Amino acid sequence: MSDSSLELREQILQLAERYFEQKFSPQTFVAGESSVPVAGKVLDAADLRNLIDASLDCWLTTGRFAAQFEKQFARYFDIRGASLVNSGSSANLLAFSCLTSPKLGDRRLLPGDEVITVAAGFPTTVNPIVQNRCVPVFIDITVPTYQADTTQLEAALSDRTRAIMIAHTLGNPYDLDQVAKFAKQHKLWLIEDSCDALGATFQGKKVGTFGDLATVSFYPAHHITMGEGGAVLTNSPLLKTIVESFRDWGRDCWCEPGKENTCGKRFDWQLGELPCGYDHKYTYSHIGYNLKMTDMQAAIGLSQLQKLPGFIEARRRNFQYLYRGLKPLENLLTLPKSTPDAEPSWFGFPIAVREDAPFDRNAMIRELESKHIATRLLFGGNLTRQPAYKEVEYRVIGGLKNTDFVMRNVFWIGLYPGLTDEMLDYVIDTISHFSEKNSA
Repeated sequence: MSDSSLELREQILQLAERYFEQKFSPQTFVAGESSVPVAGKVLDAADLRNLIDASLDCWLTTGRFAAQFEKQFARYFDIRGASLVNSGSSANLLAFSCLTSPKLGDRRLLPGDEVITVAAGFPTTVNPIVQNRCVPVFIDITVPTYQADTTQLEAALSDRTRAIMIAHTLGNPYDLDQVAKFAKQHKLWLIEDSCDALGATFQGKKVGTFGDLATVSFYPAHHITMGEGGAVLTNSPLLKTIVESFRDWGRDCWCEPGKENTCGKRFDWQLGELPCGYDHKYTYSHIGYNLKMTDMQAAIGLSQLQKLPGFIEARRRNFQYLYRGLKPLENLLTLPKSTPDAEPSWFGFPIAVREDAPFDRNAMIRELESKHIATRLLFGGNLTRQPAYKEVEYRVIGGLKNTDFVMRNVFWIGLYPGLTDEMLDYVIDTISHFSEKNSA
């Protein structure tokens, strides 16, 4: 690139930063008029600079920014591999699908194999199990941690159990000591859905590093964002290769986009029933997809990654602020608890309206929404009661009593770094006023 083009590029990037500062200046919060979102992206001028920097390459698909992010993200977790994909849901699909690969020999998952999971969660933690013709086995959760009830693991085990795939709901880790030990004892694959929990730790170790595979999401609601996007994490070079095969159309070739003959024998392979020398770039070892990320998304991720420690700290601070403010209402509301030995990286603040309260959850969330305070239910509530799963084969351990409680009584409000003390005070005041008014 010539000196003149480099100079012009720098001018463009500096103008982009100036534009951001003028266009996206902070807005004044007005209680009762301004919205209090449950989540949202928190961007700065550096994010826009990186986005435009990547666009000026005109590369568009995954490239140098993606490769750089994968290296830095793997370093953050102190693991060998982080593979970028186009969403957290795709990350879950790839993490699970890779375990069906013939390259895993006797350990590969087969149709009819059972996978322990929970029904009180997000659909795309469970959907890959169903889509690969395996059988979800649902255990209950505990309240108010909202994590898997590990006392039910033994009851869930059968001679067909092959894996565990559970999410760290709302950024609070489940008991990884018990789950990881159980998986190791019974030679089960463990997939950690860490899409809500980036930066959380259990016994001082980062969530996402306990299992054979883990997943992360970069949707705007999550801890850092690329708009859309996700990643699959693993310490196994073999699993990383298989994940990326499924991600890249299912091909056997491991060349990066724009490169070829990395193996040095592109026209010398003999695989399947193909003729000897069939182009390795067009040889397929898996039933795959194209789930890659664009380089412009990865470029935003790189600048977001620098802000991650501050984002996590802000979420934890906001959690404590809300907890202190709502603690006087514990006779009516059940407030969340972290799992013992865990330090959550909170995604949201779950609240349960007690069964004996003089009002129900729906009344409270209608009040909050009418005051421009956004709320969300705890995802699918009980997935076995959702219409999409009516004809799905699954097993249930016990009666999922707490899962049904979540479905009827629990909602959550926001903790993301864009929330101010004024916003949090308004939330606390609104919930307190409603509770007192309806308890008189």
